[in-house]
Amino acid sequence: MRRIILDLFAGPGGWSHALTVLGSRDIGLEWDEWACKTRSVAGQLTIRTDVARYPTWIFSGRVLGLIASPPCQAWSMAGKRLGLVDQPLVHQAVADLAAGHDTREQLLGACADERSLLAAEPMRYLHALNAVGEPEWVVMEEVPDVLPLWRQYAAILRTWGFSVWTGILNAADYGVPQTRKRAILLASRVRVAEPPPPTHAKAAEPESLFGPGRARWVSMAEALGWGATDRPVPTVCAGGGPGGGPEPFPSGSRKTLTNARDRGTWAPRIDTEIALASRREGSGWAARHGTRENRPAAAPAPTFTAKAHRWSWSLRSNNQANATVRRADEPAGTLFFGHRANECTWVAEPGAEAAGQEQLPAPEAIRITAREAGVLQSFPDDYPWQGNKGQQFSQIGNAVPPRLAAHLLAPHLNTSLNPDDFALAA
Repeated sequence: MRRIILDLFAGPGGWSHALTVLGSRDIGLEWDEWACKTRSVAGQLTIRTDVARYPTWIFSGRVLGLIASPPCQAWSMAGKRLGLVDQPLVHQAVADLAAGHDTREQLLGACADERSLLAAEPMRYLHALNAVGEPEWVVMEEVPDVLPLWRQYAAILRTWGFSVWTGILNAADYGVPQTRKRAILLASRVRVAEPPPPTHAKAAEPESLFGPGRARWVSMAEALGWGATDRPVPTVCAGGGPGGGPEPFPSGSRKTLTNARDRGTWAPRIDTEIALASRREGSGWAARHGTRENRPAAAPAPTFTAKAHRWSWSLRSNNQANATVRRADEPAGTLFFGHRANECTWVAEPGAEAAGQEQLPAPEAIRITAREAGVLQSFPDDYPWQGNKGQQFSQIGNAVPPRLAAHLLAPHLNTSLNPDDFALAA
């Protein structure tokens, strides 16, 4: 009988997509309706259920590997972090479950956030499976504040014959265009558990006698394809036309950076005589204004003032005063959603060449799209997110980046990860 990879709290498929890339599959347990629908359209095997209530005996004798990314809302910086208040209760639940005592019901009543105790659920499955010598390996992921809990898991797993590593990894060090730090647990019965070697660094490293160097962190612009032939860097500047053009996002617009329907021109004030044209996914300039050869004779040519300025785009992680703001030529900060204050937006800032020049009003901040957010999590450009915008963003923010997941899983599957397996936007 072929053994399975069991994925607890499977979400929209971060681990599952990584396994698909590596030539394997999992069975995901997930409760959220829209995450299940996303997984279904993506072709992933899913049992819609409450992980805390599903019987463990069903999987006994059938599990090769166990993956767990418990919901992070109770622990995340984006929320109230009541998981930290509940941490002693969660540690108690893990210790009790490891000894075969289920005290979850009693402990749950004392929790400030009922979701906190979900971080103890993997131990319920691990205890049941250990009775039959399973699983062969374990991979778990959560926000950094959960690391002490992972260390408790590690101490227990070592008594069961596992080699275990725990620590904090930065997704950007593995080619994800986002400096997302996560607490990781890696355990194995058949090999030494250790983190995968980083493939990227903040600054590119040259090849040396000790091996190949690491590439520079992947920027948002690179991941989204900005600057490619048909996807220019999203800047606003005075100039444009068929041979080159900026991205027009006027104050008051509701345009998005990647919506082809928003191509066109913008004249913010008649007296400035500035025409701005978008080149994203096809300029649309010739269709709207004609080229030098086919423009009607009576139509005025676009003119530009001497007060040329340029705006560069950055991603702001939320609406709060201390929000992380990263330029498009850098990786994103950690993406998290689920509350209006956590909306990520593109904001325009004067470029270096604008110093000393009179500035026009800055373009309005623009909400990031679900497609863009998914790409910055290293999901494919066409990943089939289901639900309304809020439901999609919630799935994306809670997902493990597939590219990081693939690096963590590859050693346990005795396979290697091809750098081209997670192609950037084309």
